[in-house]
Amino acid sequence: MKITIPQSLAESSARDKAFALLDQNSAYELLGPFDRLRSPHLEKQNIVPQNDDGVIVMKGTRNNYPTCVVSIEGNFQGGGIGEVSGAKIAAALELALSDLKNGKELDVVIILDTGGVRLQEANYGLLAIAEIQQVAVQLQEYTPIIGIIPGRIGSFGGMSITAGLFNALIMTKEARLGLNGPEVIEQEAGITEVNSSDRKATYLRIGSHSRKQQTLIEFLVDDAVDAIQKAIDEARGMTENARVTNNKENLYHLLRCDVTSKSSSEQNNPSIDSRGLTWLEQLADIGSVQSTNVPTIQIGQVTLDEPVHVLSITKDNTHRFPRVRNGEFGLLEGYAIADVIDQWIEADANRERKTPIIAIVDVVSQAYGHQEEALGLHQSCAAAVHAYARARLHGHKIVALVVGKALSAAFLSHGLQADRIVAFDDPYVQVHVMSKQSAAKVTRRSLSELERFTKDVPAMAYDIQSFHSLGATDSLINSINFDQPSEKDAEQVKDQLLHQLQSIKNEQKHHLSHHRLRNERAKQTRAASIIIREEMAKQWHIEGRNNDGRTK
Repeated sequence: MKITIPQSLAESSARDKAFALLDQNSAYELLGPFDRLRSPHLEKQNIVPQNDDGVIVMKGTRNNYPTCVVSIEGNFQGGGIGEVSGAKIAAALELALSDLKNGKELDVVIILDTGGVRLQEANYGLLAIAEIQQVAVQLQEYTPIIGIIPGRIGSFGGMSITAGLFNALIMTKEARLGLNGPEVIEQEAGITEVNSSDRKATYLRIGSHSRKQQTLIEFLVDDAVDAIQKAIDEARGMTENARVTNNKENLYHLLRCDVTSKSSSEQNNPSIDSRGLTWLEQLADIGSVQSTNVPTIQIGQVTLDEPVHVLSITKDNTHRFPRVRNGEFGLLEGYAIADVIDQWIEADANRERKTPIIAIVDVVSQAYGHQEEALGLHQSCAAAVHAYARARLHGHKIVALVVGKALSAAFLSHGLQADRIVAFDDPYVQVHVMSKQSAAKVTRRSLSELERFTKDVPAMAYDIQSFHSLGATDSLINSINFDQPSEKDAEQVKDQLLHQLQSIKNEQKHHLSHHRLRNERAKQTRAASIIIREEMAKQWHIEGRNNDGRTK
């Protein structure tokens, strides 16, 4: 069957984008629309689903070399990642990794036209993106991942962090790349921070020209298939990703660059109380807590059955970036965490038994600021994700202890790469993609409508019990004083942390989904994630397609 190759990727559908990159008559789609694996969560919210859920996975050849192309459809739900679409991407990368480990050849190209997590599926998307990120880091031990951002929507949210993990990024002149979209920043921080209607300022801040000047992307090309193909040819040789390994240098630069010290929307005298700091001091051995060169990143050591590293993000009301003065995750935080973990990995490089890591999580959100976006907050988050994932691969057991808020990109960057997640069973503890007000604005729903939908779609809820029902957390801790813990309370938490560390048995080489999808809660609430992986595996090694487009 002859496929008409488009000249513009930005103006093409996700399916045509994938066809355009692969050799004629070599491409076949996996889990396409004829398989009818649609999101089970959208119709409950009066949203018409799509049979491919907005993600196209194709295999074929490119210049006669085996290639897998994943393409996100920006015209469906803004390219948002939900349970099915996220599972399709994760499953494709997991199967690609298996092939490469077995000596097969394969290139991996991912086309990004996405706003990040699909808000109507919220924590389903958050979990899926964490799983995509973990396998992406592991995959790069065998082959470069090449990302393409052709334009229209661009790449935002958790998928901008994912893009920051790729070996090479190709952007057209029309494309944008950033963690927070201008509308979200305006909602969270006010119009004086970012005016979302000022498109010129937005492009100057997060457009492809700026990203190329900052070396946050490798290629800036015309929106033409030939130009993009040429960039892919060159990108195939890029086995390193300095964007996530030069953490000390990036941190040094940010600590010395000129920034605006005041924000017109900053809080007056924000509180410096922090559950993260409280529990770090309560759990850590006496005298072991210390600041890093970024005061919000505090580290220590806790002795369980062996010494264990412990790390927490705290508050600093004199932070040089004003949008990070209330416990947010900012530019300095991502690179500082990555630098600390890099040091821990290096210190244990020659030791058979690696020191475990406990990440104490109390992060109200990522920073919503124009400076953060201009300087590449998404890449700082990617550095932290990469460091945690790399630590797992090196054999460090990681447990996240969620003591407070665990929201959005901040949780992706600090917590969701852990082998195990333990959380306080407390109303203050929340997990979600963004604030309720912003979620309502972006989805064009009222707050009462969003609240009503959480009854049918628990992934949209903020409370920890709903998140626990997804199989994401391994245990909930209750019957202690969460804000003013006693020694007995601390011992109870230590016992639980030790139990979780002891339960981790040689899992670092496995995908995060290997553990998270095996408990009974996940088998019920994340059944689609399991089915997608099973069905993708059945089709992965079947080459060719029927005339109607279905995999043979």
